Amino acid sequence: MPSSLQTRLCRLFALSSLIGLINAFYIPGFSIKSYVDDESIPLQVNKVYSDRSQLQYAYYDLPFVCPPTGRKHAGFASGRSISLNLGEVLRGDRIMTSDYDIVMGQDQECQYLCSHRTDRQGVKRARQLIEEGYVVEWIVDNLPGATSFVTVDRAHKYYAAGFKIGYKDFSPVTGKQKYYINNHITLVIRYRRAPGRAGSRGGKVIVGFEVYTKSIEVAHRDSTGCPQDIHSDTNGMEMYIAPNNTKLASKYPSSSYLPEEDDVDDGSTLTIPYSYSVYFREDDSIDWSRRWDMYFNNQEESNVIHWLAIVNSLVICSLLTVIVVMVINRTYRQVHGKDGAGDDGKLLLKRRKPTGGTKSPRLREKASAGLLEQSGEADRDDDLSSDEEYVEDISGWKLLHGDVFRAPAYAGYLAPLIGSGMQLVFMATGLLILSCFGILNPSFRGGFVSVGVGLFVFAGIVSGYFSSRLYKTFGGMNWRKNTLMTALLFPGLLFTTIFILNLFVWAQASSTALPFSTLVGLIALMLLIQLPLVYVGSWYGFHQSQPYEHPTKTNSVVRPMPEQAWYTQNIYAALIAGFVPFAVIFIELLFVFRSLWQDKSGYYYVFGFLSIVSLVGILTVVEVTIVATYIMLCQENYHWWWLSVFIGGGSSFWIFLYCIIFYYTKLNIHGFVSGLLFFSYSFLACTVAIKAD
Repeated sequence: MPSSLQTRLCRLFALSSLIGLINAFYIPGFSIKSYVDDESIPLQVNKVYSDRSQLQYAYYDLPFVCPPTGRKHAGFASGRSISLNLGEVLRGDRIMTSDYDIVMGQDQECQYLCSHRTDRQGVKRARQLIEEGYVVEWIVDNLPGATSFVTVDRAHKYYAAGFKIGYKDFSPVTGKQKYYINNHITLVIRYRRAPGRAGSRGGKVIVGFEVYTKSIEVAHRDSTGCPQDIHSDTNGMEMYIAPNNTKLASKYPSSSYLPEEDDVDDGSTLTIPYSYSVYFREDDSIDWSRRWDMYFNNQEESNVIHWLAIVNSLVICSLLTVIVVMVINRTYRQVHGKDGAGDDGKLLLKRRKPTGGTKSPRLREKASAGLLEQSGEADRDDDLSSDEEYVEDISGWKLLHGDVFRAPAYAGYLAPLIGSGMQLVFMATGLLILSCFGILNPSFRGGFVSVGVGLFVFAGIVSGYFSSRLYKTFGGMNWRKNTLMTALLFPGLLFTTIFILNLFVWAQASSTALPFSTLVGLIALMLLIQLPLVYVGSWYGFHQSQPYEHPTKTNSVVRPMPEQAWYTQNIYAALIAGFVPFAVIFIELLFVFRSLWQDKSGYYYVFGFLSIVSLVGILTVVEVTIVATYIMLCQENYHWWWLSVFIGGGSSFWIFLYCIIFYYTKLNIHGFVSGLLFFSYSFLACTVAIKAD
């Protein structure tokens, strides 16, 4: 291996080690909120979500929970919506103030909340959500309420965001499944002394928010609504209303079998009492700046696998680098080698050496003297110089110098797509950099999506520049049309797809559905901010910049192409070449998929590893594209423009196939709409990957 290549690999390993050290670094917040004793602490309710469904629901939209009363708590009336950023809205958050009274330093053994009456539809809804494993998200001091766990060896404690709505059990008598709702909540607030002056004045900061649930039946409660004994084992609050046999018999007069459950609205209700307890526990082992570590501790065990992913990607990338170096070296030697270069370093394109016929004239006999001798010496010199020249059979890519830079078909679509791809690259790079430096982190709820949208919109100027300059290189003249296509083609298709999916989600009354005002805001961002920025970039790229210079001139006559091998066809070349970048990133993709689809209670926060794998993946895509394009040109195929795009994005096919396998082997998603959202979002992500590559 060349020493320069070894040096580069050593530097890359050193960089990976450096970035790996910051995989859990984050900025926990921009200001520390401290509380003094007897100060009210607001508890906010958000939504319910499940690993088995892509549909989320606002907590106060559930028909079986205590509705807000409107009374003030911690200075805010319950049921008041909290202002959300764009990312929070897009991720389905619906944060509102609640009726829970929490006062710093004051333990409450039991506090009665309400007794809510729900009908058969409400009971049926609760049983459905319990069956699908929905969990609740509450927030205190920007920390999500968490269920506490310990590792198998009991050496570490970690959090999983959210807590279960209820649980299932089987009747010991009938063996039938029963559903119980968690109607008593124990809140454990962990705190420590505030740093700085606030601590000297008695201020305290919250470093942990744990939630413990229990289901307690009505009969085990006293007159105040609180359980008679919170700590003892009691029967749970079953979500069940006995069927009205009289009503069912009138509905099914000719049937000898009456169903146990039916949607008949006979006015029957179930009263569910809700109560809660609050405990404050001082914990000096957790710094406020590291309070989110508990949500990440469970990921530390997978660091070995992350390093395995990096090693796997580096090995594949190194092999490709060697291949690319060999290709470039071979090409250079053919063009500038000792046998193929003239005195000025230019390629000598010589005709094929004749195999028959008259050979170059040679001196057959020696003349006596004079003019004949001088003429013979001149002929001999000509013959010697001709024999010394390298006579080469011109074939392959060297025949395409007059066609290789010919404008491709549908160049008016290629330029906008390349521009949008640069826009996505700018956005992805910015997100990874900000995440690695801890600016984007879980404490900045919705920040990743909000900043991503902002970067995409403001990168419109980059998109317009590269699109218009490439369009000018292709010989295009109508740059305004190219500007509109760059600004509206990809964002318009993306928005249309999201809008159609939103119609299905709206029908499910899910908070995942985007409000109409948000859709209007997205359109305004696209038309009022992104479009002008794309226009500015396009104007500069078309009028103030020169087109990309080509080293050769394009012939006026199109050269016919010979019959191509099967592996150089568009679809086969893209699939074969795209598998290599997929092999580089597929291990890290597994962790991303788990965080997005399988374990929503956790947080993916190893962006250091993700950045390394992404960087190596991009380098692999570049190298694969170089090799595949070289093979194409050697087949005298100069239609490389579109094919290079498809080859670069060929890994998206394998990623989508990976999504399908992951769906059927790892996930337990139920429902048509949830499946539609999974495959649609996966397809959109793969489409974005094609454009970025």
